[in-house]
Amino acid sequence: MKRSVWILLLVFMILSVSLAQDGRPMTLVDMLEVPRLSEPQLSPDGEQLLYTLARADWKANKRISHIWRINIDGKESVRMTNGSDGEKSPRWSPDGKRIAFLAEREDSEETQIYLISNEAGEARQLTKHETSVSSITWSPDGEFIYFLAKDPKTKEEKEKDEAKDDVYAFDEDYKHRHLWRICVGEESEERITEGDYSILSYRLSRDGEKIVCQRGPTPLYGDNYKGELWVMDANGQNAVRLTFNSNSEKGAELSPDNSKVLFISWCNEKSEPYYNDNLFVLSANGGKSKLLLPRMPYDVQRARWSANGKAIYFTANMGVRVELFALDVATGKVRQLTDGRHTLSSWSFEPGVNGHIFSMDEPDNAGDVWMLDAGADAKPRRITHVFDYLADEFQLPRQEAMRWKGADGVTVEGLLYYPLAYEQGKAYPLVVQTHGGPRSSDKYGLGRWRSYIPVLTAKGYAVLLPNYRGSTGYGDDFVRDMVPGYFNQSHLDVMAGVDYLIKRGIADVERMVKMGWSAGGHMTNKIITYTDRFKAASSGAGAVNWISMYGQSDTRTYRTPWFGGTPWEKDAPIDMYWEHSPLKDIWKVKTPTIILVGEKDRRVPPPQSVELYRALKSNGVPTHLYIAPRESHGWDELRHQLFKMNIELDWFEKYAMGREYTWEQAP
Repeated sequence: MKRSVWILLLVFMILSVSLAQDGRPMTLVDMLEVPRLSEPQLSPDGEQLLYTLARADWKANKRISHIWRINIDGKESVRMTNGSDGEKSPRWSPDGKRIAFLAEREDSEETQIYLISNEAGEARQLTKHETSVSSITWSPDGEFIYFLAKDPKTKEEKEKDEAKDDVYAFDEDYKHRHLWRICVGEESEERITEGDYSILSYRLSRDGEKIVCQRGPTPLYGDNYKGELWVMDANGQNAVRLTFNSNSEKGAELSPDNSKVLFISWCNEKSEPYYNDNLFVLSANGGKSKLLLPRMPYDVQRARWSANGKAIYFTANMGVRVELFALDVATGKVRQLTDGRHTLSSWSFEPGVNGHIFSMDEPDNAGDVWMLDAGADAKPRRITHVFDYLADEFQLPRQEAMRWKGADGVTVEGLLYYPLAYEQGKAYPLVVQTHGGPRSSDKYGLGRWRSYIPVLTAKGYAVLLPNYRGSTGYGDDFVRDMVPGYFNQSHLDVMAGVDYLIKRGIADVERMVKMGWSAGGHMTNKIITYTDRFKAASSGAGAVNWISMYGQSDTRTYRTPWFGGTPWEKDAPIDMYWEHSPLKDIWKVKTPTIILVGEKDRRVPPPQSVELYRALKSNGVPTHLYIAPRESHGWDELRHQLFKMNIELDWFEKYAMGREYTWEQAP
């Protein structure tokens, strides 16, 4: 009897260990409940780290973020805030004793600055600004906190609102956004900029004496490219305009000696647009800017001067991964500092301690924080362990970078996610997902809720993410294949990747589905007019008619180079717009297609989805159009996100797999 009990206990222990190692498949709710770690901030002494962690709150129907602090050795993780609506943008004071952050709390209808001691305790409200506050920065001496805020409505405007006398002029009803600062000790505010322009972004110099900023004629997203760089004193005086190119500059920073300005733009050396983002530098007194890496094959994302200004650190999109680099300013030599099957994000450099901080998204980790010293032989070391549970608790798919030849012989890259129970030589149903942008790329990592790849692979699907022509990270020729003409090689690249998987015996040609959001939706709309090989499709916030889309969207910056001009100019390239519109060939579609869009989407407005729906419905193609109330281009409400995932799986299972699907319910 005793021996039998011991045998049973041993078997139970073995089974428990096996289950713990294997984990369980992820569900849609599991995917939605993966936390979001962001905004890592290294303390001035390099000993502690702040970050925000957003978790799903099903009762509130949204993710709520709070601020956490952890020692740099990964110990003593402490939650610093607990407001019911959450907090964001934590910023250390220069002495490390206080933390400023942004929050909207019960005593204010607008987002305001709050201060809390690093020893914890209750936070106190610092600003009582009439409009919401954003983009906070401490002055190096700790005396001021700078911030951006839009101008308030006038008394007359408020009275008209109350009387419902509120007719407004479209695209003219904005309020400019300007720079302010508040004296922390006296709690007195001071306006830094004023005028008929908006401050789109700014950065204080390291000595606190200067500010470099981007001024735009309006705060509208579609006018961002009209912004120009300016340098001024910290009090707003002696402003000097630096650029005159009508191209968007971002991430501008003054060198440590305030003599030069570093920035990122999508131009070549002639200031012609629509190239991979690259590094530029120019004198703080103005003059011609210099392209630092004319032969750079990747897409620069963020950049900072080193502590002494002799180097520039930057992160770059390399296609399926993002890595950290260092550029020697004197020699022009570039050195890669990180390397792996990962995607770096939220990177920042703290010159006071000569250290880099970044999140690292990996196939089994959604972005824990790592630190890297600036020394030549330093290795990254991990700080947080928020996402350890993913690999421990769940079965996660194997992912592999793949390369194939496009129709014209150019090499195309993408990511393949294998089904969880993959067997060599067996063909599996295939989900083809195309990324948004299109100036972007799919990269290594767990993935986000919208793609729910771990759930798809758990249900037996292989998933292909092709970085088609027009994607960034593969050189200028690759990204510029869309100039002019959006669907030159892009859709052919996608189908070449599909054929490659079929040839390898991985994809079952009879069970394939297509999905995507934004530019991924554009691609879905094109693919279903190009081929009927897919058994089902989902088009999320996609364009179908480039002519009407040009006027409906809140931005036209990319679309003008795509088609060689506007549709409104003399001798307009209307034929080009129509030739590349999926609506032109909509009569060819046979694929059952569902359509999803946000009610308040300004990027790819609902009329595009309505045009697609009306056309498919008229032609007898099985279709439904689902519109999410209150949502913009990216859906935020948890129940809307769960609906999107459920309805797609239901559609795919019905038309591609011929089986019933049971919807997951919100907790």
